[in-house]
Amino acid sequence: MHALLARKFLYVIAAIILLILALGISWAVFQDRFIRWTFVPSADFAGNEAGPAPDYAKVTAWVARPDLSLDPSRYTPPGFTAAAYPRAAIFYIPPTTYLSKARWNGPVTDPEAKARTILFAKSQASAFNGIGPVWAPYYRQATLGAFLVAGDPRAAKAMDLAYADVARAFDVFVAAQPLDRPIILAGHSQGSLHLLRLLREKVRGTELRSRVVAAYAIGWPISSTADLPALSLPACKTPDSHTCLVSWQSFAEPTEPRLIAAYFDATTGYAGLPRKGTTMLCSNPLTGIPGGSAPASANRGALVPNADYSTADLKKGLVGAACTPEGILSIGAPPEGFGGYVLPGNNYHVFDYALFWANLRADAERRTATMPVP
Repeated sequence: MHALLARKFLYVIAAIILLILALGISWAVFQDRFIRWTFVPSADFAGNEAGPAPDYAKVTAWVARPDLSLDPSRYTPPGFTAAAYPRAAIFYIPPTTYLSKARWNGPVTDPEAKARTILFAKSQASAFNGIGPVWAPYYRQATLGAFLVAGDPRAAKAMDLAYADVARAFDVFVAAQPLDRPIILAGHSQGSLHLLRLLREKVRGTELRSRVVAAYAIGWPISSTADLPALSLPACKTPDSHTCLVSWQSFAEPTEPRLIAAYFDATTGYAGLPRKGTTMLCSNPLTGIPGGSAPASANRGALVPNADYSTADLKKGLVGAACTPEGILSIGAPPEGFGGYVLPGNNYHVFDYALFWANLRADAERRTATMPVP
C-alpha cells in the first residue's frame, strides 16, 4: 500500500513538473504575442482621439516649471537641497506613463498617466534640481503598445503627434531662458526618443548647441555608429566633458535584452545605417565615461522606493555598474527594494534614474561647472 501511494505521488510530481515545463515553453514562445495583445491598440489611428493639444503658455500644461506651486521635481532626499539660483535650466521629457490600448495617444488629462508622470518627475527630474529649475511638459504620449510594433504606420503617427507637443513645449522653454543660460536636456524611455529628435531638429546647427551642458537620453537604445553621428552631440568621453550625450539601459543578471534587441535590430539609425550588429552607447553612471565597470562602493546613492512609491530612501553602495560588449548596463544581482515593475528579461528600465540618482546629480553638476562662462 505504501509503495503504491509513493508511486502515485511520484507520478503526480512528474506530471506537475511536465506541466510547469510545458507552461514555461508556451510562455517563452507566446509571451511577445501576449504582450502585444495586452498593450497594442487594435483601432486605426485617429489624430483627435487624445483631445486638444496642450497650451504650454498655461502653467497647468506642465508637470514641472519654476512658477508651479506643487512641483515634484523639487523633491530632495535628506542631505540634498534644490538650487537657490539657477546655474542652468533643465528641460526634462517624462517617459511613457499612458499604458491603455484604447488609444494610440493618451490624453494629458488621463488621471492614472498623470499620477505616474508626477512620480517620475519626482524620482528622475529631481536629480537635476541642484543646478536649476526643471521644466517638464505633459504631452499626448504615444501609448506603450506603439513601441511593440516597429514599422506600424499607426505607431509612427502616434510618435509624431507626441513629438509635436514636446517640440512646442521646448520652444516655450527656450524662449523663457536668458540667452546666456546653459541648458540641460533630459529624458527617459519615450522621453529620450523625443529628445533625440529635438537634437536633430531643434539643436543641430543652431546657437543652442553651444549652450547644451549635456543631453541625458537615458533608457533608449542609441547606436554608437548608426545614430550618434547624426545627433550633433558626441558621447561624453570624460567625467567633466560638456556639450555631449549620456545614455544607458539597466539590466540585472542574467540580462536578457531580447525585446530591446528585436526593436534595435529591425530599425535604421539616424545616420541612415542599419542598427543591427552595432553597439549601443553605454555611459557608465558611476564613472561618467562610456564602457567599463565600477563596484557598488562607487554608487553615491540609489533612491529605493517605499511600497506605494510616494517616498524613497537614499542608499549608498547598493549596486555597481558594468557595460556589456553589446552596450547594456549590468547592475549585477537583482537589488533589494526594486522588486515591483521589473520588466521581462531582468530589465530595470523603470529604475534607470533611481538606481544612480546621486551619481547622476553629481555628473550633471560636474559637467555644468566646466561650461565656459559667457
